[in-house]
Amino acid sequence: MERKLGTKVMVEIAVTAALAFVLSMLRLYRMPNGGSITLEMIPIFYLAFRAGWVPAAWAGTLLGLLNLLGDAYIIHPIQLIMDYPLPFAVLATAGWFAKQPVVGVVVGSMSRLLVHTIAGVVFWGSYAPEGQNVWLYSVGYNATYLIPQLVISAVVMVVLMRTSLWVKVRARGGESR
Repeated sequence: MERKLGTKVMVEIAVTAALAFVLSMLRLYRMPNGGSITLEMIPIFYLAFRAGWVPAAWAGTLLGLLNLLGDAYIIHPIQLIMDYPLPFAVLATAGWFAKQPVVGVVVGSMSRLLVHTIAGVVFWGSYAPEGQNVWLYSVGYNATYLIPQLVISAVVMVVLMRTSLWVKVRARGGESR
């Protein structure tokens, strides 16, 4: 069954991506070879719980494409996809757990970690110290900034859940319109 996104949802996607992009520029910590601790995932998670995983995937993809405008480093077309739009699109998996937002934040964050880890092994494995397993290196490097983002996002979502904004979201059960 094909569902069309209405104008309201498309506007929510655009606003979510724009807000996430602005938050991506406010870096709490920046890793030396890419990746930062930011608040950029929070709007994507909120949209995933509010409107469902499809609009959130579109917003995440848009965020990844907007991030290309910044200090992008591209060595291959597949790497471009795996380091920019795809990791932010998979944050939308959080929407599958609309009734358990903290679980959703964990699943979405771990999905992003998985994509970045695979990209790290395939495209950045040469940065691993000699003799170190490239998978462990990639997981460790990416977890260094993604785990703090997960924790921050979970805390913010718990705070949001206690506000009147959340009541409107929960009443719909986070399903797509």
